[in-house]
Amino acid sequence: MEKRVVIFLVLSLAIILGYDLLLKQMGWLPEPPPIQNSSARGSSSSIETESTPATGQDNTSVDAKVSLQVDHTPGAALSDAALATSEQTVMVETDLVRVGLSNRGGVIRSWELKRYHTAAPEEKLVQLVYQVGKFRGPLSITVANADIEKTIREGLYSIETDFTLLDASHPVGHVTMQFHDPVAHLGVEKKLTFHHDSYVVDVSVALEGVTESYDVGLGTNFGIVEWGEGFIGLIGSASLVDDKAEKETPDTELERKGAVQWVALQDKYFLSVLMPKQATSALAKKEGDKVVSAGVRMPAPGAGSSISLQLYAGPKEYDTLRSLNVGLEDTIDFGWFIFGSWTVVKSVAKPIFYVLRFIHDYTYNYGVTIILLTMAIKLLFVPLQYKSYKSMKMMQLIQPKVAAVQEKYKDDRDRLNKELIKLYRDQKVNPVGGCLPMILQMPVFVALFNILYMTIDLRQAPFVLWITDLSVQDPYYVLPVIMGVTMVIQQKITPTTMDPTQAKIMLVLPVFMTFLFVNFPAGLVLYWLTNNVLTISQQVFTDRFLFRNKTLITTGQELNSGAKS
Repeated sequence: MEKRVVIFLVLSLAIILGYDLLLKQMGWLPEPPPIQNSSARGSSSSIETESTPATGQDNTSVDAKVSLQVDHTPGAALSDAALATSEQTVMVETDLVRVGLSNRGGVIRSWELKRYHTAAPEEKLVQLVYQVGKFRGPLSITVANADIEKTIREGLYSIETDFTLLDASHPVGHVTMQFHDPVAHLGVEKKLTFHHDSYVVDVSVALEGVTESYDVGLGTNFGIVEWGEGFIGLIGSASLVDDKAEKETPDTELERKGAVQWVALQDKYFLSVLMPKQATSALAKKEGDKVVSAGVRMPAPGAGSSISLQLYAGPKEYDTLRSLNVGLEDTIDFGWFIFGSWTVVKSVAKPIFYVLRFIHDYTYNYGVTIILLTMAIKLLFVPLQYKSYKSMKMMQLIQPKVAAVQEKYKDDRDRLNKELIKLYRDQKVNPVGGCLPMILQMPVFVALFNILYMTIDLRQAPFVLWITDLSVQDPYYVLPVIMGVTMVIQQKITPTTMDPTQAKIMLVLPVFMTFLFVNFPAGLVLYWLTNNVLTISQQVFTDRFLFRNKTLITTGQELNSGAKS
């Protein structure tokens, strides 16, 4: 019975954890498209200009690009002459973001996070705007009439700002982007309000000459910095409509009608979100392989009316998302593991996450925090693990009697099962007693696994020496190799009812796990390694001090002698 359970668990673990890795190693998974990250700019008052024909062609026909220094004092606007001949990007900054606003279409051209950087050696600011291919940018307007949409999308807007850099002395800044076509009687006004120490931007949009419903776009892959291949967490579009969350990227297009709380684009660590006040639908569309767009559909505008929404574009910081009070903290999906969202795991994960950050407030090192948290959880489950170990030990001791019964009734399966049940009852041994405590611990272990894999707190968090980022793999593979060694030791000292041949075959598992964990984040490997070391220590202590009582030894000797007789 125990042998089958172990083999089933090993095969299941191998299939679940090794599937993505196998596909990637065989080259059957497509590579993610490159994400262009803009480097930090030296001057926030510069405007990048792309010279384009005045006929309104898109910027793929750019002949030249120059950098102009312009008057950027509060209230200054781009001149009509410049607007008539060129596309320009106005840069504004807060203490958290550096934003580029394009006057062509009045959209966001770049959005850099000043507190987050790409991986070494480039060390650039994280860029949230997708800059590959030709797609609509964030805050683009889409209407059903193709001529009106083209005019709005390709028109050159005037841009007025009352700030270039927000700080504590100047906590609120405004940007107004306006477009007016007197011939077509079309007008668009977008007002953006930035806030010091906040990733949230208040947005209002007013249209003139549009009498039908229209879409405000979140852009394409806005907020998706890296489309990874991990098996935990969801990447792509997400929305909350009528208090029901949908986190699946559509195969083609998706429209969810109802009361829209928010629509988002997300990856493992970052996201962008539109939070409208009066939207009628949440929209998502697959634009290509690992390319998705999203937006909200607004009702037909009334005369002189405007719509209000909020834009969030930044990291998946739990407290920051929770403070918005719209359920965005659930995009950090602590409860997702292999088959879907587990309520039990999620309910366990959040308290563990709070404890993790509480310990970090004192250690200031997430590597040390992971070790201390793993030790605390291990101590919490000492009674269960002791029962599990004792059950396995007893099963090992009665194994000769089990083998004798199996040999005696090998041709009568019904009688064999009855005799085995009788034997277990007489000896007061539960054949699944070694597995049951492990099953009870699974939600905690899975929750901790998810937390260490998903939380942005570990991103670029150093541990010691060569471990400078706990969210990426160990560059020298030291932790995975040591972890593999501890797994071999753990197997050697764990009681088993397997024969020697089967036990040798099971030694393949540590080798497989070592190769698998080579690609895992260092923080996860550190957790697994710490857990293995503590398990080995507990088993050695149990064997030397707790299982030396005469009752257990005598019972084992009696059972063995009974089996021989």
